[in-house]
Amino acid sequence: MKKLLAVLLALSMLAVCFAGCGEEKSATGGYDYDSIADTITSEDGTYDIAFVTDVGQLKDKSFNQGTWEGVKRYAIENGKTYKYYQPANGNEATDDDRYNAMKAAAEGGAEIIVCAGFLQATALSKAADEFTDAKFVFIDGWATGQANVMAIDFQEEQSGYLAGYATVKEGFTKLGFTGGGGGTNPACCRFGYGYVQGAQAAAAEKGIQVEVNYSWQYGAAFSASPDLQTMLNGWYTNGTEVIFACGGQMCQSAFAAASANQAYVIGVDVDQSAESETVITSAMKGLREAVMYACDTFYGGNWDTVGGSCTTLGAAQDGVGLPTDTWTLKNFTVEEYNKIFAAMKAGEINVDRDYDNLAGATYSNVTVNIM
Repeated sequence: MKKLLAVLLALSMLAVCFAGCGEEKSATGGYDYDSIADTITSEDGTYDIAFVTDVGQLKDKSFNQGTWEGVKRYAIENGKTYKYYQPANGNEATDDDRYNAMKAAAEGGAEIIVCAGFLQATALSKAADEFTDAKFVFIDGWATGQANVMAIDFQEEQSGYLAGYATVKEGFTKLGFTGGGGGTNPACCRFGYGYVQGAQAAAAEKGIQVEVNYSWQYGAAFSASPDLQTMLNGWYTNGTEVIFACGGQMCQSAFAAASANQAYVIGVDVDQSAESETVITSAMKGLREAVMYACDTFYGGNWDTVGGSCTTLGAAQDGVGLPTDTWTLKNFTVEEYNKIFAAMKAGEINVDRDYDNLAGATYSNVTVNIM
């Protein structure tokens, strides 16, 4: 019972934090993270918290950055030191490169090591076996069964659903989705599948037909590229009105293509409204808040309640959602959003999580053009 109460208390703190961040215009909790040092060490050169990045850049305005800002925020609010590691070889990093980053973090004295992205799995399991005194947080991961590993994943399908629903309710009928990881990243897959489901629900309610271009092309490295921008520019030229760009720095290609065509983008992971005027809303998940929850669980002496398991955060925990204070939607109201979010939170709206179902699914009001 004590363990259950500890977990419930920590999750309630996360819910308050994520909901509260929605009240800040920048959804950052009032912090200018770029002005905060990226490394703060103790006098003896060690530090408390380490972050090992996913593929892409540390400050990708998306997944890596949102996770890293959680480390920073917890550290500065609780007097902890911290440092980040980017595995060698960038987007071509191997499991050995990731392990070496974790090894360096553990040998540098880190008590808790936050590892971002599902690609960390093999290296993380090896590092956790070797450095048993360190605690590891596996963001976008799954339970490894190791007592010193806590996994956190998200119901991205819910956030994607909310974005698709809001977009169609706003009045858009020609949508796009461009995803990272080549279709192998579970989080991106769930975002995209939820997006289609949300578009279908809104289109059915309105009695209209909606078309969605859906592609994993040019996104394997989660990076911006001329090829990706050219493809998206072609979509916009041929009538696509808004594109959900889901995959790290891929958003930069989407922003550029949208700007050139006076069109729109849906951001991902964090509130990306400050990154481009083309962003009408963002399908968010509480990356900062999840990291803070994990660190608070460790430093609060409650690791035994979560070690070896996976915590899934969704609408019920206020762990996903859209940033109503910064969106530029004009026809879909905050009141309408709050109503559908409450229904999702209460379990009255169920979004399919198994993205393998997308390829064989048929929709009465949505045509999905998988490319």
